[in-house]
Amino acid sequence: MGKVVVSAISLILVVGVALAVVAIVHTSKSDEKSSAQSKAVSSICQNAGDQKLCQNTLGNVNSTDPKDYVQVAVKATFDNIIKSLNMSDKLIVESNNNPRLKMSFEDCKDMMEFAVDQLEAILSTVGNGNAQTLTDKNADLKNWLTSVVAFQQTCLDGFEGVEGDKKLIGQLQQEGGLDDAGRLTGMALDILTGISEILESFNLKLNALKPTARRLLGSDGYPTWLSGPDRKLLAANRGRIPPNAVVAKDGSGQFKTIGAALAAYPKNLNGRYVIYVKAGIYDEIVNVDKNMKNVLIYGDGPRRTIVTGNKSFAKTGVTTMRTATFSVNAPGFMAKGLGIKNTAGPEGHQAVALRVQADFAVVVNCRIDGYQDTLYVHQGLQYYRNCVITGTVDFIFGDGTVVIQNSKIIVRRPLDGQFNTVTAQGKKVRNESSGIVIQNCQIVPEVQLFPDRFRIKSYLGRPWKDYSTAIIMESEIGDFLHPDGWAPWMGTQFLNTLYFAEYGNRGPGAVTARRVKWAGFHVIDRNTAQRFTVGAFLRGNTWLPATGVRYGVGLKY
Repeated sequence: MGKVVVSAISLILVVGVALAVVAIVHTSKSDEKSSAQSKAVSSICQNAGDQKLCQNTLGNVNSTDPKDYVQVAVKATFDNIIKSLNMSDKLIVESNNNPRLKMSFEDCKDMMEFAVDQLEAILSTVGNGNAQTLTDKNADLKNWLTSVVAFQQTCLDGFEGVEGDKKLIGQLQQEGGLDDAGRLTGMALDILTGISEILESFNLKLNALKPTARRLLGSDGYPTWLSGPDRKLLAANRGRIPPNAVVAKDGSGQFKTIGAALAAYPKNLNGRYVIYVKAGIYDEIVNVDKNMKNVLIYGDGPRRTIVTGNKSFAKTGVTTMRTATFSVNAPGFMAKGLGIKNTAGPEGHQAVALRVQADFAVVVNCRIDGYQDTLYVHQGLQYYRNCVITGTVDFIFGDGTVVIQNSKIIVRRPLDGQFNTVTAQGKKVRNESSGIVIQNCQIVPEVQLFPDRFRIKSYLGRPWKDYSTAIIMESEIGDFLHPDGWAPWMGTQFLNTLYFAEYGNRGPGAVTARRVKWAGFHVIDRNTAQRFTVGAFLRGNTWLPATGVRYGVGLKY
């Protein structure tokens, strides 16, 4: 009996030891797994400005693949944008008794829908790719996220100066997740900006992960989005395609308005939709909606084919984006030989002539006339050449990634008590890829301003948002420019975080000896200026050759 008891006790001890060993091994593996996960999260978050947000967002991801973390970060943004979209719907109804407030919520809904489109594109690209995708498509992913920031900010900017229930606006920002979406978008941009270091920390072979340009062109040198027949037409006509639609006020075309020609845009189009607008003054509000990709509109010259409108914030009470005479919301847009005006005058305050919210947009040989907020470079990769752009306050503004080349920028006479600012760039988040570059242009006063050009102050720009980015290079600047060169937005706001730069300018207004002494202002060297050329800043060689438009890829001098 004693032996049986001893055997039983021995068995219990053996089983206990075995279970303890299993428990220790399991705990050890669990700790090892937890440690690996913690290390992965730390690596992904190493460049995040908000470490706590990054750790909390990605802490539950169980993976050793960096793309999974990027996908979760973007999905978190997406979820909050969907909340904002749904909340906008609710608040539109609740603000029925306040038309101006309701309009702002409607704008927010539109912006959130555009943001959803961009985030879906990111999730699809990352989800269907691998670690290589994070480098190959890094510029595209950052560009799309930059657009998401622009849409969020446009929503919030629409409430400025609006009388109404501040609780409703607060609901959109907090309960609706718009504030969280903004922080998460910034976090995702931080991650993508430091992707090389992140991949290295995951022990991936970086020599096999060299960034490549976006492959927008086919083997024949034309865009992959163009159909075969369209490419042949481009090649045969050196970039000029016979029109699909002709607009003429006198009835000699298929349509009498540009809007009617756009309404005839074919479903499931594969190629360009070309509209020729004959000489005349077209008093209409034109909108190229997001489903109208690859529209080319050309006229008989900017002083002969003119599109005009007069909506403004002050006179007609609409939001800034709704004041535009001509709006573009679809990629691949081109305009040639058009005049686009907003005639609300300086009394109208915000009054946009042309608003471009589009990737791969090209505007050539056009005249864009207004006063305050003339050209709204809202979002996307945009190129302007041989244009005339006129205005007073913040008249080239927005959060697009833009180069304006070989153009004349004419500063007009503002209202009494106002001063002129050529640019007001809207980069809100540190690692956005946006900015306004003015290269090899003339910046001059109009005739009406000339006699008072020294009394009325004029500047190259002011910082609209925290990381406002504007570069003026290789341009001729008239003597009317204030020696400071740049104006503050409000006190010392943004002066340390903005990036304003000048390089190789000429003319009496180009002297930089008396420029502002802000931490964010720079007189840059040639190597730095190269970063802001068409080739580097717009990745122009990957998409501009297909347009048939001449462009300067690098520095001129």
